[in-house]
Amino acid sequence: MILNADLHIHSCFSRATSRNMVIEAIAPQAKLKGLHIVGTGDAFHPGWRKIIEESTEYAGDGVYVRDECSFIITAEVEDSRRIHHLIILPSLEAAEEMGERMPSTTTSDGRPRVRMNGAQILEMVHEYDGIAGPAHAFTPWTSMYKSYDTYMDCYGKRPDFLELGLSADTEMADKISELADIPFLTNSDAHSPWPHRLGREFNQLEMDDISFTSLKRSIRKCRIRANYGLDPRLGKYHMTACTRCYRIYSPEEALQMKMKCPCGGRIKKGVDYRIYELSTWDEPHHPPHRPPYVHIMPLAEIIGMKYGKGVTTKFVQGIWEGLVGEFGTEIDVLLSAPIEDIGSIDAGVAVAVEAFREGSLTVIPGGGGKYGEIRFPAETLDAYFR
Repeated sequence: MILNADLHIHSCFSRATSRNMVIEAIAPQAKLKGLHIVGTGDAFHPGWRKIIEESTEYAGDGVYVRDECSFIITAEVEDSRRIHHLIILPSLEAAEEMGERMPSTTTSDGRPRVRMNGAQILEMVHEYDGIAGPAHAFTPWTSMYKSYDTYMDCYGKRPDFLELGLSADTEMADKISELADIPFLTNSDAHSPWPHRLGREFNQLEMDDISFTSLKRSIRKCRIRANYGLDPRLGKYHMTACTRCYRIYSPEEALQMKMKCPCGGRIKKGVDYRIYELSTWDEPHHPPHRPPYVHIMPLAEIIGMKYGKGVTTKFVQGIWEGLVGEFGTEIDVLLSAPIEDIGSIDAGVAVAVEAFREGSLTVIPGGGGKYGEIRFPAETLDAYFR
């Protein structure tokens, strides 16, 4: 069976996260998005574990169900060098035991900071039959490749997977030879449950059934059918840019200016430049097991851009609800619904979705902490207004 999974989100207990990040809100939104499996996130927080237990029914083999959404126990931790790691576990009990053993410097945040290094974290996760790897592996603040040039320096051995993050994709990461045998994951890292955040990146997995055992096997055996994610140029750390005024610099310019912008802000090295430093090849070398990477963007953002409205406005949400109600899920609208059928509901959105599918949208890259932007080319607008 082929299933869509978003394995990295956060709960209401994490910093800068919506109070709506609770199971009863996440589950129905995941269904509307088209996700079958969602990681719980924050599994080392006792308050969140209690909510998971009270808000779901245990279906066996590490699966907790609410409103036809299957949850798998996941967590993210920050190690002693401020590197973030994504952890996938077989049960709430495993998360509780691990949480009690991890020497933590924080007790209230859903994403704890622990006095351990990457090798120690990976070893402990394997003790509990879980899997782990670097979260958003290339971002310039809290990633493995921000601090290390090789995963061996971080973990001492091969991690179970690598999460690409919003600012990188397979075309970029497969320029690095040491990653050839590592599965790539694409996850949303969502801080709110709405479909323009939840599932904005997800994995399409070939699984025997919905279970932790099958999920683990799918990842380790490279049975990932496709990675779906944002165009990395939309990521807020894709380009090298100032963190205050967001001016984009070439690596050479940034180095000449000693990473200081004339506005007084700090120039932050982008993911594109970091991957350039790490690259073995100028062009990607995709190993045989590597699945396709499909660029997507949230449907509400496409509608909002088309009409110049915010994604949470009643106008945009009304169109979004009509399309999802007609075609089943947001993923179906984005990837497979016939353009003419979308046009029978909203001609403007049909033109926008077609431009998105054809890759004819203009992308203004992000950097320095500011997300990139998308513009419709003039010919797309002309086609709509003729």
